[in-house]
Amino acid sequence: MANGIVEEAATQAAKIRANGLTVLGVFGPKDDLRALVRLPGGKIEEVSPGDRTRAGEVMGIDAEGLMLRHGGQTRRIGIAGG
Repeated sequence: MANGIVEEAATQAAKIRANGLTVLGVFGPKDDLRALVRLPGGKIEEVSPGDRTRAGEVMGIDAEGLMLRHGGQTRRIGIAGG
């Protein structure tokens, strides 16, 4: 039953890091994906590739999360709870 699957997914606890950037979700057309992120201070922002935040520069976004460059290092940050 689809409703049971949706209910189970919607009620899982997401792992939100208090001190880091958390990807809350990804949306938009495949050729123009954007992400909703929670910044280390708790502020929520919509970001696109090329955007700069306190946590680093968004290098790319795909269906599973985003790539973030900070301090010369690039790392993947997946969607919380995904």
